[in-house]
Amino acid sequence: MTDLTHIDDEGHARMVDVGDKQPTRRRAVARATLVVGARVVAAIEAGETPKGNVYETARIAAILGAKRTSDLIPLCHPLPLDHVEVDFTPASDRIEIEASAATRSPTGVEMEALTACAVAGLTLYDMLKALSKEMHLDNLHLVAKSGGRSGDYRAADAG
Repeated sequence: MTDLTHIDDEGHARMVDVGDKQPTRRRAVARATLVVGARVVAAIEAGETPKGNVYETARIAAILGAKRTSDLIPLCHPLPLDHVEVDFTPASDRIEIEASAATRSPTGVEMEALTACAVAGLTLYDMLKALSKEMHLDNLHLVAKSGGRSGDYRAADAG
């Protein structure tokens, strides 16, 4: 019926069989921006947030989210993650979030990096919502990936 990998000949959803693929080293980097406003950034930098150290809580949540990606995204393979790293860079009115994930597996790790960014942003939102209801999570995207049959990818904003 189609060349789509997650659709069978009858149009039903399916999990792709990666059993015959050789494991290779794979890495992915994702980014997102949580726009919080200058007042919230100042509160974080002054250590005056109502729920404590927002970055460390969001980092732990992001790592847990990456590890549970296959529980959240239908048809996503569970992967043995070798490494997940999450960094936060505050700016004047926003927090830049970057997550990387690595594995030695027969399938890619992009969804794990993207999930880590999303969960980090949502955790920051939850921890900061007492300070502002006008926050928004923007620009969640894949920055780079390496390994696998499709080769390497690098977004224009990869820096």
